Amino acid sequence: MPFDKILIANRGEIACRVIRTCRALGIRTVAVYSEADADAQHVRQADEAYPIGGPQPADSYLRGDVILEVARTAGAQAIHPGYGFLSENADFAEAVEAAGIAFIGPKAASMRKMGSKAGAKDLMAAAGVPVVPGYTGEDQDPARLQAEADRVGYPLMIKAAHGGGGKGMRIVRQAAEFAAALESCQREARNAFGRDRVLLERYIEQPRHIEIQVFGDAHGNVIHLGERECSAQRRYQKVLEESPSPFVSPELRERMGEAAVLAARAIDYVNAGTVEFIVAPDGGFWFMEINTRLQVEHPVTECVTGLDLVAWQLQVAAGQPLPLAQDQVRHDGHAIEVRLYAEDPDAGFLPGSGRLQRLRLPGKVRIDSGVVEGDEVTIFYDPMIAKLIVHDADRPRALARLRGALAQCAVVGPKSNIGFLERLVRHPAVVEATIDTGYLDRHLDEFTGASAEAGGDPAAETTRRVGAVVVHLLAAARAARHCNAASGDPQSPWTAGDGWRLDGPAIRHLAFEHDGGRLEVAVSGGAGRWRIALDGATHEVEGARLDDGVLSARIDGHGVRLQVLDAGARVLVHDGVARLLLQPRPLYQPPAGAAGAGADSVLAPMPGRVVVARVAAGDAVVEGQELMVIEAMKMELSLKAPRGGTVAEVRAVAGDFVEADAVLVALEKAEAA
Repeated sequence: MPFDKILIANRGEIACRVIRTCRALGIRTVAVYSEADADAQHVRQADEAYPIGGPQPADSYLRGDVILEVARTAGAQAIHPGYGFLSENADFAEAVEAAGIAFIGPKAASMRKMGSKAGAKDLMAAAGVPVVPGYTGEDQDPARLQAEADRVGYPLMIKAAHGGGGKGMRIVRQAAEFAAALESCQREARNAFGRDRVLLERYIEQPRHIEIQVFGDAHGNVIHLGERECSAQRRYQKVLEESPSPFVSPELRERMGEAAVLAARAIDYVNAGTVEFIVAPDGGFWFMEINTRLQVEHPVTECVTGLDLVAWQLQVAAGQPLPLAQDQVRHDGHAIEVRLYAEDPDAGFLPGSGRLQRLRLPGKVRIDSGVVEGDEVTIFYDPMIAKLIVHDADRPRALARLRGALAQCAVVGPKSNIGFLERLVRHPAVVEATIDTGYLDRHLDEFTGASAEAGGDPAAETTRRVGAVVVHLLAAARAARHCNAASGDPQSPWTAGDGWRLDGPAIRHLAFEHDGGRLEVAVSGGAGRWRIALDGATHEVEGARLDDGVLSARIDGHGVRLQVLDAGARVLVHDGVARLLLQPRPLYQPPAGAAGAGADSVLAPMPGRVVVARVAAGDAVVEGQELMVIEAMKMELSLKAPRGGTVAEVRAVAGDFVEADAVLVALEKAEAA
């Protein structure tokens, strides 16, 4: 056993994942938590847990000194940083080692060598690792940069030498565009990172993002564990990862693996790391960066190799040699990972928050999650709900297994990206493995919005709608039977729910909310046989039965089978291709403008912190004028006036935390303005 007790300086699914391995190895775990995470799963699963500050990361998970003090108090022999937060902070790694505690990751010196993109690129070139042609010099005179750009050739990318997240990056396609693009890039880099040094790189059209998992130990051994392809990206954020890459041949795999090991040796790398490459359509590949930590997508490597990378991390951090040599590493089958987030793809992937009223995740696949049903997705951290990881004999089977797993997912509470993921794993660019890193951004309309509904078949959509209404009717009838059975006279004909009438069948009118709109339905019949009128057509339903979460029925003469993910206060069904949600609503709808309250106030769209209030009581405003800015989940949201008028009251000031739907600005009533 490498250690008796370790502290995990992280939260959420990665903290729970590390705890799982430690428990299997008999290692006790210490969790740390912010005020927002007092009831979080990683706190409940660890053997011990200690508070470290306020909900903001800067007040808790980024406070290395406080975390170190907890480690000393708890008697932890090592600290696992997870990923994000302090995982690539060289100063923290150094402080941990100085305190006599093992850091479960690379040495601070290795991290620092990767701290500058320009310096890292020069170091890799000197070590013989392929790098994209470009310029990384310190001479930043615009004339020199223009000359170097002309030498490198176009298309060309200007990149901030310090920073990340897609900021300070510009693509230039001809020499005449260079000067303006350089000025814009430098200004953004200066504002974001405080430094405006740039480097130039040849821009690779339609590239793939392929990374190699490497491992080194303190005894001079460095190996790789194969590749992961992460080309399905949106705004430089990965959304689907798989191993092995369907693009990589055995010969290319060997060359990339050798280059990755060279890169790791160049910085004396110890523990788990990832060498990321950009790969051209013709198979040419070039170094991008080394991530000096465990990656979010490490489970796909674990699935195909059968190895526990966290267990390897612990052993290496304890000074033990790598468990395997390069020729002993084996790969089996195909693995794919997708990330289930609380976010709204149809609203620009706006992060969501709130209580998970219902969370249904599939069985028989690997789930890495830091939440369970009833937990809160907070505004302070990444809104990930879970990672779904599937493994099967080959890629087609793995994709089929993933589609089946997604069909079993249900999230009620915050909006989620389940529908987006379902469309993604059926899209030809993914199925045929032709996707490149820019594809999603170029074709986002194929994956979001009403026009991108999975299946794209109006007849199938109608069947889903009718089926969902039938589920609602069957669930209501079942509830009525339970109620009648508890009554004083359960055999009374007046308690029957079969719709029988002396003078002909009753017609009931129902209303539902569907996809942001209203769906009105007329229904007659009962006991599994109905006539349902919706969308201007009438549909015959026979033999409807709801058993074990499955609806079976004949709709318009053909058999239908739908998976029922929810049949309570809402109805959620899935036909194996797409899902459909109906939420019952009152039949009576007030006339438009009867309430009018929405036009008199500005509400918080989600929980967040007020950044600035731009108006005060008595101010005159015009429609569309910005009234307030709130920050939620690392995004700033601008709240604007719904109409012109006079501000009656401002109910929040900068720094306040507000709940979703809280009234932030009230306008005087229109008639009094």
